Amino acid sequence: MAARLNRTDFHRWAARTRTTGGCLQPVHLRGAVEYRDALTGTLLHRYTTGREPGGTLRVACKTRRVSRCPSCAETYRADTYHLIRAGLTGGKGVLTTVTEHPAAFVTLTAPSFGAVHARRERDGKTLACRPRRDGGTCQHGRPVSCTTRHGAEDARLGQPLCAQCFDYRAAVLWNAHAPELWRRFTLAVRRHLARTAGLRAGELREVLTVSFAKVAEYQRRGLVHFHAVIRLDGPDGPAAAPPAWATHDALADAVRHARGAVTVRTPECGDVPALELVWGVQLDIRPIATTGALTDRAVAGYVAKYATKAAECVGTLDRRIRATDDVDGLPVTDHARRLITTCLRLGAVETFAGLRLAEWAHMLGFRGHFSTKSRAYSTTLGRLRAERCNHNQRAHEVTTGRLPFDDDAVLVVAHWRYVGQGLTPGERLLTTALTGTPLPALGTSTCARRPA
Repeated sequence: MAARLNRTDFHRWAARTRTTGGCLQPVHLRGAVEYRDALTGTLLHRYTTGREPGGTLRVACKTRRVSRCPSCAETYRADTYHLIRAGLTGGKGVLTTVTEHPAAFVTLTAPSFGAVHARRERDGKTLACRPRRDGGTCQHGRPVSCTTRHGAEDARLGQPLCAQCFDYRAAVLWNAHAPELWRRFTLAVRRHLARTAGLRAGELREVLTVSFAKVAEYQRRGLVHFHAVIRLDGPDGPAAAPPAWATHDALADAVRHARGAVTVRTPECGDVPALELVWGVQLDIRPIATTGALTDRAVAGYVAKYATKAAECVGTLDRRIRATDDVDGLPVTDHARRLITTCLRLGAVETFAGLRLAEWAHMLGFRGHFSTKSRAYSTTLGRLRAERCNHNQRAHEVTTGRLPFDDDAVLVVAHWRYVGQGLTPGERLLTTALTGTPLPALGTSTCARRPA
């Protein structure tokens, strides 16, 4: 840190640090950009990283994981927030009349694969975890009852009462098939709505569009569940009103039916029996309104918060498991270690090769996208990023002035080379001091590769 502070180019380095928004693992690029006249080939302007501190240009990593870079994750969270809210109140290219369309906030959970420690509350009071009058033990000699009133940060939350009773193979396979369960769920919702209207499934698109945006969240026990905003539109999407029969009640009935109707069957393989994977019995369906207990602002904030988190919040890693890693020595919980080991073991079985369990062992088998939406729900993250780039470019032009030519009338020749990523510990502290970016919690991965 002292070496960086005493360099003659520190002020230039600090300016670039602010430009990246305080990114803690910036990408380091080396190269040059030339602007030439399209007709004569005359060099009009040239930028090279040779004049930058360290001879490299630092670019924000743009990760969505708050465990890696809180600054870039906050940008992703804000974009997701505006994307979700635009689909409920309008804006960002969506008409404000979308507020009149029926919309519900739906939570789909995973089934139980074994008893785990849980925090239970009622009327503001914390209840015993899993009390049983007769107590008793399981077949492995472990207690099946827990009378502890767990605190919110208790390390035992999500851990099984008996690891031998917990079905780790089924849990891993459920995570791996959760995206397929969601796909079949959306199809079942559309089919049920079509039957409600007396239509065939192929005819529903002519009168109704089911739009959604969802995010995946890991429960303490290491299983994903989905939070989704589901909205009913007319045939032209959010710009068209849905038919009169498409109400909140019709949407809720379709969701309840679809949750219990869809299944995914896994093949039998050796000592792994065939499984019938389904959604959990817990289902939450609540209408969304501009006022009241569940507003558009609350829903957008809730969904956006989980868009920046992954499996690391339940005691596992935020990176892939390497072939050189000693699984027994990884800084993870015992429960996560067993899930990771199960992924690696099943990933070596040819029958489950298509699930890529070994590659996604750090995600406990789940390999789907954390934040997804249907095409007609609202704007896209790409459009939001493009708007931000245009805004930053206009601000830069006001501050420094435009180049003495029109970018659209010249030939741009760029040569870039990746040379590394990340910051030294001293640079991270300086970045935090300069931009106010919070450092991730201890035990998370933030320092990446030093630039070559």
